[in-house]
Amino acid sequence: MEKITSHEKPFVTLDKAGIEDISILLELEKSVAGNNMYSPMLDENEWKEELYNSEVFLIKKDNTVLGNVSYELKPDSSIYISGLVINPSFQGQGIAREVLVKLLEKFKDKKRIDLVTHPDNHAALHLYQSLGFVIESQHENYYGDGEPRLRLVFAK
Repeated sequence: MEKITSHEKPFVTLDKAGIEDISILLELEKSVAGNNMYSPMLDENEWKEELYNSEVFLIKKDNTVLGNVSYELKPDSSIYISGLVINPSFQGQGIAREVLVKLLEKFKDKKRIDLVTHPDNHAALHLYQSLGFVIESQHENYYGDGEPRLRLVFAK
């Protein structure tokens, strides 16, 4: 099982998810569903496709699942961070920041790292921009949910 860790003692670990983790992933998505800023994946087949196309990790502290993160290695060798969810019970503790720092460290040699977020998700925008991401563009109806998204790129 692949793990992503940092050089410092980790607060959280990223454990590679598999088909057997779909029920956990669905529960995490349900925990953040219900607002216009996030387009959750609530279908088992969506997760099967995500697991096939992307690297998906459960974010854990000890044996407790706190969230998940996924990324896709694109044909041009860029990285697209396709998902980052922290269970609301654990939000506000710096977990998303730690996860992103680990990913940025892992992919420090990549020329491009990007992600999308809702323009009204001020907490996420603040986090991403504080780590060096810059807004590249806005896309209307990005996920087909009628909501706009901002594409952010990590500025090196």
